Amino acid sequence: MADNNDNKKRSPLKSLPPDGFPLKTGLIWVAIIGAIVALFLLNPGKAPQPASLKIQQVIELAEQGLIASGAIRQDSTGGRDWSEITGETKEPILRTPPPANEPTKRFVAMGRLTESNFEVLQKTKAFDDKPSTTAMTQLLLNVLPFVIVIGLLYFLFVRQLRQAGKGALSFGKSRAKMLTRDKDRATFADVAGCDEAKEEVSEVVEFLRDPKKFQKIGGRIPKGILMVGSPGTGKTLLAKAIAGEADVPFFSISGSDFVEMFVGVGASRVRDMFEQGRKNAPCLIFIDEIDAVGRQRGAGLGGGNDEREQTLNSLLVEMDGFDTQEGVIIIAATNRPDVLDSALLRPGRFDRQVYIDLPDIIGREQILRVHGRKITLSDDVNLAIIARGTPGLSGAELANLLNEAALLAARRNKKKVEMIDVDDARDKVLWGREHRRVMDDKEKKSLAWHEAGHAVVGAVLDDGSFPVHKVTIIPRGQSLGSTTYLATKDILGRTRKQYADRVCTSMAGRIAEKMVTDDISDGASGDIKQATKIARAMVCDFGMSDLGPIAMGENQDTVFLGRDITRSQHISEDTARRVDVAVAEIISTEYKRAEQILGEHRAALDKIAAALLEHETIEGRHVLEILKDGEIKSPIVMVKLPPRQPPEAGKPAGQAAPTAPSGAPAPSPA
Repeated sequence: MADNNDNKKRSPLKSLPPDGFPLKTGLIWVAIIGAIVALFLLNPGKAPQPASLKIQQVIELAEQGLIASGAIRQDSTGGRDWSEITGETKEPILRTPPPANEPTKRFVAMGRLTESNFEVLQKTKAFDDKPSTTAMTQLLLNVLPFVIVIGLLYFLFVRQLRQAGKGALSFGKSRAKMLTRDKDRATFADVAGCDEAKEEVSEVVEFLRDPKKFQKIGGRIPKGILMVGSPGTGKTLLAKAIAGEADVPFFSISGSDFVEMFVGVGASRVRDMFEQGRKNAPCLIFIDEIDAVGRQRGAGLGGGNDEREQTLNSLLVEMDGFDTQEGVIIIAATNRPDVLDSALLRPGRFDRQVYIDLPDIIGREQILRVHGRKITLSDDVNLAIIARGTPGLSGAELANLLNEAALLAARRNKKKVEMIDVDDARDKVLWGREHRRVMDDKEKKSLAWHEAGHAVVGAVLDDGSFPVHKVTIIPRGQSLGSTTYLATKDILGRTRKQYADRVCTSMAGRIAEKMVTDDISDGASGDIKQATKIARAMVCDFGMSDLGPIAMGENQDTVFLGRDITRSQHISEDTARRVDVAVAEIISTEYKRAEQILGEHRAALDKIAAALLEHETIEGRHVLEILKDGEIKSPIVMVKLPPRQPPEAGKPAGQAAPTAPSGAPAPSPA
């Protein structure tokens, strides 16, 4: 624990600047006052309508002395000498227009007013000659349209910009979020399964804690660290742990945050991000998914992206001119290092690449223990067994596995998560959730023998590293039935025999189905695709055929990923034909081998199929017991789903069952 003196030396995190003048509130008050004035001027009230008279009638009333007051306004809309006369009589001798037809004093008259008539009205001294528009109305007519247009522009444009980019003048501001030390702090204790990566970045923590230790002997800390690894391996969490261990400000931003609809915004945000880093030094700046802005320049169809290249150039310049003595370290993460620009990876920018691989069996157990702290686990839950049965899973997938187990236990009204809940959650995560589909006896029988064929051949050919885990004819995921396997250890590589065994196992379902029904169906389409893919990889990529150790699968890679779209064909037509022949030969050989194995173990095949028709799901140990002893000796324990009832006549059926996809799933988890 650091002493109080160290805490005093560290400057507190800078708070965000206060908000500016509440312009929005002021504009709202202006709009309210303007609306009140407009209503007062344009709508004087609910007074009765004036009587409509003719010019001659007004002259007669004036000569009789019945008009108390009036006004004459010139109206150019009606032509020359056209006027509007308004006024009131001394008594309510007039009538309003129908249907009201009420007595009134007010009147209005519009028409052509001659000079003689105008003199007659002036002699009565009851009329005033007023201009057609007053100063107030003229001001409103000239200013009000501009006010309305400006208001609309503000609410339709500026207001949206304030919400999206936090102000029209802040497009170029960085969107990096500063994580607080108290709320978002993480340490190396929260990161498990990547001990080598933690050791490699630990010197960064030591430099941020005591930079003079390295500067005395002339050492230079790397300017940037690039974390490479599959999704979910903990790259972002490790970067947070570095900042938490060093107790320095941590700025987090995504590569997509530099992208905007306006040109030049990305480069401006890069400059502002580095400026913030200098003000808060020592600190860490973490850029997640840097491949969004760091792709190779001038690559792809139609040339490069100018805006993205400007952002990348700005990033290159800022990192190259960065002083390591300032104590600002850039950490980036990506799962596609092959598409990054070479200038970004050179020494002086991202000096070091830290590869975070998928956790091994020890790392998976450590990850499960970290995430298991927040979950109430039963005493029968063995995390070591779970780690051994989850090869190839990342840290995020393991966390999701425990969460699914907790949700499943809660649905079963349990107070603690038991081992059976974890097993069911693992099957759900790896191979999909069980669901019921209505099948007749013929389809069920064909499916049972299909999966029994996979199970028999898989158990016979297994060398102890990839045993049968579970066999079921209950639809799971996108398949009608499945035969699943679980590796007993981390598989780092496979031999030619192991690949051939996988092809043989894939063909077993079709063969068993044909042996019983004397017919074939499309249920083996997934098996055929998988077998063909493995066989072609053996020939083109692994050199496991008579063609020799020659790689011929370069054109099978994904092309448009930031590299040139043009590719050359490295094999001739004759070689391509020989490749097809070699692939067909592998599949044909393994097909015959599967037929031979099923013929030798026909009794076990029938018993496994019968067990599937009776119990719907059996485990791998039950398959081995049938192969060895001819019968199942271990009890079959499973959580059965309620049977699906067909809808009654006259009632809606609800959601229809999705169409069953053809083919069984892959015999191993992805």
